[in-house]
Amino acid sequence: MINEPTEKPGRKPRIRDAEATKARILDAAKKEFAKNGLGGARVDVIAEKAKANKRMIYHYFESKEGLFQTVLEDAYIAIRTAEQKLNLDVLEPKAALEKLVRFTWEYYLKNPEFITLVNSENLHRAKHLKKSVVIKAASRKFVNMVEVLLERGASQGVFRRGIDPVQLNITIAAIGYYYLTNRFTGSIVFERDLMAKEAVDERLRFNIETIMRLVCA
Repeated sequence: MINEPTEKPGRKPRIRDAEATKARILDAAKKEFAKNGLGGARVDVIAEKAKANKRMIYHYFESKEGLFQTVLEDAYIAIRTAEQKLNLDVLEPKAALEKLVRFTWEYYLKNPEFITLVNSENLHRAKHLKKSVVIKAASRKFVNMVEVLLERGASQGVFRRGIDPVQLNITIAAIGYYYLTNRFTGSIVFERDLMAKEAVDERLRFNIETIMRLVCA
């Protein structure tokens, strides 16, 4: 009887080890880039926190810039994937829009690294995003989702017609993004703790009301 060829011993564990190492590197890199930006982040610190070595980082990601781009892509894909899971198409337009505004605000609160990574990329004039195909595809899908929601609401007479989904998305992001990136200075200037629970809850209500007044007929 002829025996079936068997896989070489140790092959699967090596694959799993490689994926686990890459995951640790990306997790450590996200924290380091979010804390210190691309310019201030150090590869040796990332390697130490990931329990890897610099050689492995360069093997998997080629360079510090390549690692930053991967971290940035993962961050954008994460929020775009979460947005698609909101299933806005099964809700009434107003409820769907409120859910999107609420989600955006809560996502920023739960994922502060996303904001700092975006800030860092803007300092570099988006040179990494310009090279990313996956980000562009994911963003088009999101804009289309919002466009469909606006068209649905307009056809039912609850939303105004002619609203640009890109402009709407920018506004939804901005009213949460600015509040959080300026929370320290804002707390001093306006003499209130902007991150106190009651202030955060009040801000969410204000964000929802602002967008509804902007969009609703």
